[in-house]
Amino acid sequence: MGNSGRRKPPLVAPKRTNAAKPAPRKARGRKPRRAARSRNPLVRFFGAILRFVWRIVWGIGWRVTAVLALVIGLSVAYIYAGLPEYQTLIDGRARGSVTILDRDGEVFAWRGDQFGGVVTADTVSRHLRNAVIATEDRRFYRHPGIDPIGITSAIRINLREGRGPLSGNGGSTITQQTAKLLCFGQVYDPAKWDSEAAYVAYCRQSSLIRKGREALYALAMEAKYSKDQILTIYLNRAYLGGGAYGAEAAAQRYFGKSAANLTPAEGAMIAGLLTAPSTLAPTANLERSQNRARIVVGLMRRQGYLSDTDAAVALANPAVLSEAAERRAGGYFADWVMASGPEFLTRDTTEDVIIRTTLDQRIQRAAEEALRTVFDERVSEESKAQAAIVVMSADGAVRAMVGGRATRVVGAFNRATQAKRQTGSAFKPFVFATALELGYSHDSVVVDEPFCLNIPGSGRWCPENYTRDHKGRVSLTRALAESINIPAVKVSESVGRDLVRKVAADFGIESDLADGPALALGASESTLIEMTGAYAGILNGGSSVTPYGLSELRLMGEDAPLMNRQGGIGERVIREEAARELIYMMSKVIESGTGTRARLPGREAAGKTGTTQAARDAWFLGFTADYVAGVWMGYDDNTPLKGVTGGGLPAAIWRETMVRVHEGLEPRPLPMLRPAPRPEPAPMPVPQTQRRAPVASGNPIEKLLRSIFGN
Repeated sequence: MGNSGRRKPPLVAPKRTNAAKPAPRKARGRKPRRAARSRNPLVRFFGAILRFVWRIVWGIGWRVTAVLALVIGLSVAYIYAGLPEYQTLIDGRARGSVTILDRDGEVFAWRGDQFGGVVTADTVSRHLRNAVIATEDRRFYRHPGIDPIGITSAIRINLREGRGPLSGNGGSTITQQTAKLLCFGQVYDPAKWDSEAAYVAYCRQSSLIRKGREALYALAMEAKYSKDQILTIYLNRAYLGGGAYGAEAAAQRYFGKSAANLTPAEGAMIAGLLTAPSTLAPTANLERSQNRARIVVGLMRRQGYLSDTDAAVALANPAVLSEAAERRAGGYFADWVMASGPEFLTRDTTEDVIIRTTLDQRIQRAAEEALRTVFDERVSEESKAQAAIVVMSADGAVRAMVGGRATRVVGAFNRATQAKRQTGSAFKPFVFATALELGYSHDSVVVDEPFCLNIPGSGRWCPENYTRDHKGRVSLTRALAESINIPAVKVSESVGRDLVRKVAADFGIESDLADGPALALGASESTLIEMTGAYAGILNGGSSVTPYGLSELRLMGEDAPLMNRQGGIGERVIREEAARELIYMMSKVIESGTGTRARLPGREAAGKTGTTQAARDAWFLGFTADYVAGVWMGYDDNTPLKGVTGGGLPAAIWRETMVRVHEGLEPRPLPMLRPAPRPEPAPMPVPQTQRRAPVASGNPIEKLLRSIFGN
């Protein structure tokens, strides 16, 4: 009971002063606690600043990104809504094309913006399709229209080579290049741009803003069109040199085949043109184009588009031009036809036009080879002298035209049609044509003697002959054959200069003709094609001729021609009898006169030489029964020729041309007067007083004399 009423002490464990604390348990599967925050106030201060800046950047960044994404999305949606069906974007040329055919219907030249027809990514040769992708955009089927990897690589290459980040390689995808080809949907407007070239330059501008716009348009195109549709637009709109737009036009232009049938080497060559189409075009420099194609073949092999064997074959057999593209025949002729046709259907056409011409490619080659042969064999390499040739039929249909020594040119100065030069004695046939029309005859006589005229306002004028002598009484035939000046002036003054000018003009010499008496000596200027056409008028019997090269013009795909021409013969100028007599007189020029170097073996020919004062121009024009040809030679700057007359090198060029032109043709006689041969004059009788009496036969001395001198 003694403890009753007392509080019991609490039950507590005894204090342990030295007992070891148990090791803390490791929490399974839990990460270790973060390290304690640094107690260094400086570290904590800068850490707080960094966290604050990050919160600001993140807060602004995601908002800006969201806004940019919204703007880009709206922009792409806006562009997307305005994109038309892809088929309407395939042909975007501002001008049409002109395909020029020869007389047999074979293509020999192209002008304007060629478009051979639509190809698709499915129908085009797989070698061309693969070459384009390997060269221009190897990740084409894997990106959404822009390629960040390609852009980064392009910038790195540009900086490494010392250029600006946007200079040189651009890293543009095929889709971006297509957007640029479409000029972001802007079509050519003559009211907005001064020229088509200005429009193209605007579309090709490069800047950060333009790159951004290009990227937006590319994204919209990727959303609107399939990859193959984009590639189809690109393959049809890309410029590939030589006036060819699109793969089909290039394949036809360079290889004479469809784009569906291209070999690996040909596909590689066309794809290689995309970098610099004008510079790399095989018609401009085939070797350079082949070198570029080798690089493309290597890319195709490395990317798996060609096996090692196929690549080796393509490298060993590089693409070559078709025969038509290699020849590049008739460049001067094609330019002349384009200039002579209606402008809205030739130079400025918006349609695809086909022109059939009078050109004969065999004769064209003959003229080019003849010119080259004579200059190689008879003219020094340092000479800058030029020459031109025109060959035509008697009705004015031009069969060949060479406008200068450089025959494979386009847009060059054409000395056959554009150079107006003094004609010299080549004009004389029109003087004698006038005389024959008025009743003179080929054997009419004129006196070659010193002759002077008083010209009002100019004083006394005394023409001289080239030989500086006088022949006395000569027939008109001899005067023309030997190109004697004084008889020509006398005949011209006799029939009247006005009539001579009229006859020459009616024959087709449209250039201004001289007013003075020097008209008869060819003081007037004319072009080679005018003179050749005038000589054709003599051959066809005295009717005027208008030289022509365009025989038919029609729109591509149409059968009915818009223009059609079958001949260039016009009104009669002189009587047929007079023309036949003049042809006879001109035949003597080649047979025995100043043009003997133009003689053709086994074939009749007629013509006339011409040499101007100081030999600044030398001409030979003439014809056979089949063709008329004219040759001019001289310097563009009027430098006198050295030792050259019309009967020299021009006659030699004419002969070389006509020999080649007439290969395989049966000789035909000229349509000329053929005077009856004059009887041999009877021996003049010996006067009676001069006759010797017969010697008696019995005297031996007389027999000896008879054996020596006769009776």
